Amino acid sequence: MRALFWLLILAALAVGLALAARYNEGYVLLVLPPWRAEISLNLFLMLCAVGFVVIYLLARAVSHTLGLPRAVAEFRRRRREERSMQAQRDAWRLLQEGRYGHAMRCAEKAGADDAAAGMLALAGWRAAHALRDVARSKEWAQRVRDHDRDGLRAARLMVEAEFALEERRFEDASDALRQFAASEGRHIAALRLALRAEQGLGNWREVARLVRQLEKHQALSADQAAPIRSRALREALRGLRDDPTGLMRYWRELDDGDRAEPALALEAARALVSAGDCREAQRVIEDALDENWDATLVLAYADCRGGDVLGRIAHAEKWLHQHPRDEALLLTLGRLCREQQLWGKARSFLETSIAVRPTRAAHVDLAQLLDRLQESALAERHYRTAALLD
Repeated sequence: MRALFWLLILAALAVGLALAARYNEGYVLLVLPPWRAEISLNLFLMLCAVGFVVIYLLARAVSHTLGLPRAVAEFRRRRREERSMQAQRDAWRLLQEGRYGHAMRCAEKAGADDAAAGMLALAGWRAAHALRDVARSKEWAQRVRDHDRDGLRAARLMVEAEFALEERRFEDASDALRQFAASEGRHIAALRLALRAEQGLGNWREVARLVRQLEKHQALSADQAAPIRSRALREALRGLRDDPTGLMRYWRELDDGDRAEPALALEAARALVSAGDCREAQRVIEDALDENWDATLVLAYADCRGGDVLGRIAHAEKWLHQHPRDEALLLTLGRLCREQQLWGKARSFLETSIAVRPTRAAHVDLAQLLDRLQESALAERHYRTAALLD
């Protein structure tokens, strides 16, 4: 339809020009002594139009001829970029398919000055690492490093950290992540890698901090974060066994919820007992049990030899009003009374603990007490009972 429209316009224009030329009687006189020429105005206008077209076409031809080398170079550059981008797509696709050898061959197609050379080098590095080809992996790593100026430095550092963690080179991974954080900050993926690196290095305080950050950014669920954080805090407390002052300082820095967790309180108490600080161990256990009752923590209440034993007995008897049939609390009271040489009370608590629920520990403790009271026959009976219990 459009072609017909233009055809009609051209036909109308041709008719108009023909009619105008018919009534045009003008002429053009050209004088160049000793010559002179006289032509009609219509012919002159036609010659001008044809001359303009010819000159225009000649100029275009000359321009295209002079620009041919540049056009050829641009064409070759585009072809090279297209091949490079196709190689990049193929390399990363093959890498995800697990065809590492093919991916590496695709990566080798790129020249050093190709636009996608950096990304292809990164794909080649991953492929060589997956194939456990150490020599070629180092070669590709150097190629990627050469493209740091092209914006690949952050990607290289992340890949270096990831590969170092796979090879259990935790110090190298931590160093790469520190360089990354200095220029890029730490996003969730970097925090996850840092968590693995600090776990490998045994920096448990940093592990606990990173877990809290990942949980805050919803990169770890509460169920995932809880065991990791609990272990990190226990290991951190265990590492402070020889520094009771530092241990208590760190303990007070923890959240109330962490201090109330029985496993952490138990670890802190054991570390303080190991350091000989029974008073602080007693306080830690008491605070934790006031929040969460736990049998293992109750038993640890009698572990420390010395200190304010009478104070612990009084406190445990207060708990007994709230938990009158708790065999662990009765056993703890029996041990504390035995340490204080309150033989009658110790025997009563131990026998009550056995009556509530017979345990090997209670039978052994009662047998030892009876040996001390020179009731050997009865002590031997409790030893035999303890041996039969699981």
